[in-house]
Amino acid sequence: MHNGNDGGSLEEATREFTKASPRLFGIAYRVLGSAVEAEDVVQEAWLRWQNTDRRTIREPAAFLATVTTRLAINLSQSARMRRESYIGPWLPDPLDTAADPQVGAERAEALDLAVLFLLEKLNAVERAAYVLREAFEYSYKEIAAILETSEGNTRQLVSRARKHLSSERREPVSSDAHRRLLEVFLAAAQNGDLRGLEEVLTTDVVSYADGGGVRGASRIPVFGKEHVSKYLVAFAPRFWHETEVHWVEVNGRPAVLISADGKPMALLCVDASDRGIERIMWVLNPDKLNRYVTSPIG
Repeated sequence: MHNGNDGGSLEEATREFTKASPRLFGIAYRVLGSAVEAEDVVQEAWLRWQNTDRRTIREPAAFLATVTTRLAINLSQSARMRRESYIGPWLPDPLDTAADPQVGAERAEALDLAVLFLLEKLNAVERAAYVLREAFEYSYKEIAAILETSEGNTRQLVSRARKHLSSERREPVSSDAHRRLLEVFLAAAQNGDLRGLEEVLTTDVVSYADGGGVRGASRIPVFGKEHVSKYLVAFAPRFWHETEVHWVEVNGRPAVLISADGKPMALLCVDASDRGIERIMWVLNPDKLNRYVTSPIG
């Protein structure tokens, strides 16, 4: 197959791309919040790489990161429109980070499900700047080149993203404390224990259920300790009947996979601070669940 250029063998090009691809997936996934869309972006980057005159490229990894970031930004425009017509709350695709601990990053920044969810409120360029800086430690100069903007503007983009996240989210607890809170919450939810739930939920807790219109999930978020507790108690007898729970890892945090008859029914993820559980995220959409269960990277 002719690859559209004479700059080195396809074998060499494949080797370079394979080395870079975990990072490329990591960038695209964080910019898009979707594993499926990130895979599409990486595939498109591979096609572009094959058809590039590679003799002119001194740093393949930098070139590929640039192509991937720009493709992800472009795709995010149409992804946003699709999400606006999504039935009920949309949550990012959960990834099994126990299967792939790095997801292409030197640091676990911008990986938490709650962070990806909050990043949805930023525009794609702000989000990309934040991801490149916080998760992959690119310099402001490198990010400016990738985004085709000035270094000063890049600093502002990252600063705006940081401010947005810090105003929306309290400092998360350690993984151990996270698991302990989730254990208490899980027991109280299963038993329909109103007081137990109220003890671990923050006053302004929000519960989001991403069912994609397929399951009988709440199509609007439930706000506040009292409403969330009563809501969980009301559906406890029906929801937890004959289910099995398995502790798993989702986006670097302990989470719970709930199954019935060996089939995944829900992923229960929380965002917790030292005040208690701030957000409850139920992933009920069968497409997202099945991908999480079957895919080597989520």
